[in-house]
Amino acid sequence: MEKLRRVLSGQDDEEQGLTAQVLDASSLSFNTRLKWFAICFVCGIFFSVLGTGLLWLPGGIKLFAVFYTLGNMAALASTCFLMGPMKQLKKMFETTRLLATVIMLWHKRGLALLFCVLQFLSMTWYSLSYIPYARDAVIKCCSSLLS
Repeated sequence: MEKLRRVLSGQDDEEQGLTAQVLDASSLSFNTRLKWFAICFVCGIFFSVLGTGLLWLPGGIKLFAVFYTLGNMAALASTCFLMGPMKQLKKMFETTRLLATVIMLWHKRGLALLFCVLQFLSMTWYSLSYIPYARDAVIKCCSSLLS
């Protein structure tokens, strides 16, 4: 009823406070939303740390990938309890949050790409060690290109 009164009186949602907007977005109470946000966020951190710890076990790469991914998904999903999924997606790209969104999205893919390139370069350098004078030739070639 309150929402209908606001629409008929010409008040915009932006004039509302944050708490009122959150409560209007869902049937969940604000306390319930905060509790589930905290639960998902803590679970996300726990799974990420657990995945990182499992990395050191034999065959732990697969476990790391699974638990670290679950941790990131849980931590990101936790923010949906605060604003709701659609509002969250819309607000991600506002000017006040744009830099954080770009860093979050690029950070994951960018670091993965960087480490893939570094792994390829280290494998190349390692492989060149089996070819006599190959490393010396690469060093001379790179130094001549840089100077």
